[in-house]
Amino acid sequence: MNNKTLVTVIAVALLVGGGVYAWLYHSHENNADHEAHAAHAHDTAAPPLVNGQRWETDEALRTSMLKIRDAASQQQGAALASTTKAQVDYMITHCKLDSQADAALHGIISQLLTGADMLNKAPDSPDGVERIQHALQQYPDYFNHPDFLVNEAVAK
Repeated sequence: MNNKTLVTVIAVALLVGGGVYAWLYHSHENNADHEAHAAHAHDTAAPPLVNGQRWETDEALRTSMLKIRDAASQQQGAALASTTKAQVDYMITHCKLDSQADAALHGIISQLLTGADMLNKAPDSPDGVERIQHALQQYPDYFNHPDFLVNEAVAK
């Protein structure tokens, strides 16, 4: 990614992630129907497909997503948050995707960062884990990553 793209990715991820985070917590305080709100939040973060084709990936993206997937089945709380954030940082720094694929990745990054932030604030947060799990489950639907399977422990 060039510097302009990197700044854009970070800014969009922080804005979208922060907005989803604020919306989600505001909803929890004012509405007992958490599942409906969580489902809506997940839907709004879905990256777009063009003509039904999944976006191509590069080695940096595949490596980061595999490490996050593995961490999600082996780690909890602050450790999972730390690994997720470190891998998102690596992905942002090293990915060389075309601009449309890069833009589509923002929805996945937003969910990962929001989940990590939730876990940093409340290490036992089921919502934080759920957010990371949802991003991992959504990723292969939108990105061409051969043999990327979400572990059963993650898909709970």
